[in-house]
Formats: sequence, structure tokens, C-alpha cells
Amino acid sequence: MRQITGKALSLKPYMTDQAIQISVVIPLYNEEESLPELCEWIARVMDENRFTYEVLFMDDGSRDGSWEVIQRLSQENPNVRGMRFVRNYGKTAALQTGFQAVRGNVVITMDADLQDSPDEIPELYSMIVNDRYDLISGWKKKRYDPITKTIPTKLFNAATRQISGVYLHDFNCGLKAYRKDVVKNITIYGEMHRYIPVIAKWNGFARIGEKVVQHRARKYGHTKFGLERFIFGFLDLLSIAFVNKFGRRPMHLFGSLGTLMFFLGSLIAVWLIGKKIYNIYNLLPYRNVTENPMFFLALVAIMVGSQLFLAGFLGELFVKQSVSKTGDYTIAERAGL
Repeated sequence: MRQITGKALSLKPYMTDQAIQISVVIPLYNEEESLPELCEWIARVMDENRFTYEVLFMDDGSRDGSWEVIQRLSQENPNVRGMRFVRNYGKTAALQTGFQAVRGNVVITMDADLQDSPDEIPELYSMIVNDRYDLISGWKKKRYDPITKTIPTKLFNAATRQISGVYLHDFNCGLKAYRKDVVKNITIYGEMHRYIPVIAKWNGFARIGEKVVQHRARKYGHTKFGLERFIFGFLDLLSIAFVNKFGRRPMHLFGSLGTLMFFLGSLIAVWLIGKKIYNIYNLLPYRNVTENPMFFLALVAIMVGSQLFLAGFLGELFVKQSVSKTGDYTIAERAGL
């Protein structure tokens, strides 16, 4: 095996998967100003540590000159690759597509706005390779964000910890490290990039760690996310919690609820009919069952219970068909691929 030197890091595109130690996946949207500085910073860190690497820029339909910058960086550095979506699909789509394309044994994700420091990469890599973690999530313990962002973030993280059972301080930190097996065996969609540690754990990758990382003030541009992301994020959390628990056995949920409602409705109907028969037999005052509002509530419970039971059957059929939820993302151009 040839010895790796500093110059050997200018890898050729035909390099094999086994030769790449680190893949850096960077989703971006309108970040043309920060890309050259970020790329140079990453290359310097890789050079200093003699890592073999690739950088994969995922342009999520930028409307500025980000793609032209990526093309130039790809020509200047063979380790740099890029994909550009035809429109803005969102960060989750960019990460999922990037995960499918990576070739490195360790995958690092970071944001393109220079708020994540590439200097963290060597220690993140060491924790995956030497400490044998499946996933390391960054924790921006000291943040340079306004209070309108930090307070919702804390509430969001607390709710996620309680619902998921994954005890991390900062789920939404873009700086994370993964074993290659993790990103190749999970699927994210919608806005679920925030819950990759949760999804990874529920898929059997339980060795999840956390590392305090530096959070830098934004140097260029402005944030692309609003407060609505916390609302959507919470809804996505409920969605993946449901899918994880009942995604492969929907009859367990819908069948149980349907059986319960059908049983209660039937019990009320039988009780009302039995009460009328009893009153008639004992010459007591009575009224028609259909004049009692409880009878109609019982009918509703029976009908809803039957529909829930049917929904469970249909859910089982959908599971058997294994319909993909990821959707198709149209890529307009590629660079270095």
C-alpha cells in the first residue's frame, strides 16, 4: 500500500471507496459568499491531518451564484463534488441525496454558513473510528443566536428528548459525524433531518454520542429558517414516533382502537335494548330505543370502530407493498461526478 503524503491528498476522481476516509456533506441555499472560504478551510484541515476525503456540496436550488462557485471549486480541487437540485426541496432532501452519493467511511455533515467549524472534523472522526460510535452529534453549548431562536430551540430539544428517549442537548446542530453504515441504512424525508439521531437509534444504531462544538457568528448573509420550522419539526417528531412504533404493524393501533370502540358501541346498544325489554316485561314506563341519544352515540362508535379496523387492514396492505416515502428529487446538474 502506498504511503499517503501531503500531496497525495489531491485525489483523482477515479479513487475507490476504500481510499476515502471522510466524506463531508454540505447542504446549502444561497451561500455563494461563504463557499470558497469554507472549502479552503476544510482542505487545510484535511491536509494537516493527512486525511483522504471528498467534499459534497448539495445546492438546494440556490438562486444566487452558489452553483457557479461550486463548479469552480470542483475544477480547482478534485476532492470537491457537487449536485444542484432543479428547485428548493429542503435540507432533508439535500442530506438524503448526499448520503446516497457519499463514498467515505466516515460522513461529516455541516452547514455552509461558516457557523460550523471544520476544525472539529479530526476529533469527530476519531470518536467514530477509535471510540466506535455510530453517530456523534454536535452540541453548540454557547450559541450566537437571538433569544427568539434560542428559547424555542431549548423547548424543542426538551420535547424531543422526552418523546424519543434520545438524550442529546442539541438535535438540530448541523455538525454531525456518522459511520457510513448509518447513512446508508436510514431514510429521511419531509423535514426530518433534525431527528437523524432518533431515526438512527430506532434503526439499531444505538451508540450515539455528543461533542461540544464551537458555534461561530454568521459571517455572510442571513438565516434561511423561520420560527415555523419548530412547529413543523414537532409535527415531524410525532410522525416519526408513530411510524417507528406502528409503521410495520398498523393493525396493532387501528385494530385495537377499532375493536375497543366497536365493543363499547355494541355494549351500549345491547344495554339500551335490554333495558327496554326489561321495562316492557315488568310493565314499567319505557321509550323507544331510537329516542335515546345514547343509541346514536353507540351507532357512531360501532361505525367508527369498523372503519378503524378496516384502516388497520389497509395499513397492513400498504406495509406489504413497501411503498417508498422518499419521493424523487430532480437533479439539474452535477460537478465532479
